[in-house]
Amino acid sequence: MLKHNLRTPASGSERTLSKRLGYDALRVLCRTVAVWLYGLRVEGRELWPATGGGLICANHQSMFDPPLVGLTCPRRMNYLARDTLFRVPGLSQLITFLDAIPIDREGGGLAGLKETLRRLKAGELVLIFPEGTRTHDGEVAPLKPGFISVARRSRVPLIPVGLDGAYQAWPRSAPFPRFGRVAVVIGEPISAHQVAAFSDDDLLRELSRRMKACHHQARQLRHQ
Repeated sequence: MLKHNLRTPASGSERTLSKRLGYDALRVLCRTVAVWLYGLRVEGRELWPATGGGLICANHQSMFDPPLVGLTCPRRMNYLARDTLFRVPGLSQLITFLDAIPIDREGGGLAGLKETLRRLKAGELVLIFPEGTRTHDGEVAPLKPGFISVARRSRVPLIPVGLDGAYQAWPRSAPFPRFGRVAVVIGEPISAHQVAAFSDDDLLRELSRRMKACHHQARQLRHQ
């Protein structure tokens, strides 16, 4: 199992000024690139929670997805990263700078789960992809139920997000990205109260329904 010589990633007020400013600068840069090169269109920005924790649940089309979702939100977002990515030169320094949460899939990911819960309870936003992997055809695949325990234990809302066009711009079979058009739609959150009231099966169905609706809306937006 890979061992990290990293401190527990910082969160909130623990982050240095350079990290806070650096994140803001990267967000502006990514937004500029997305608008100029990919004609980015966004709907539902007003649905981002202004304060408090939130588990952002997006469909997974390509490696563009984390920055695409992050640049649409005025607040800082937390990202998960496979622990093996912390060994990739260049990328390792970037995701460490962004305080990405290392996930050890082979070891069960317990440390990553604890850190995710810590940040959510500290009032931060964490992005996950409930499908578990990138799409093979651009559509929303069945969701895996692993997020449910995190949602219940953290007592935060689930924010559904739909992306479209990222698959065409950078499908998993392509070594390099292409030009295209992309769109992101943020949907109506499932409140913490609703999360608690739903059964596991009903919560899975409701989140899947909302994510698919956001994806369908993003597809229409991309073609307008």
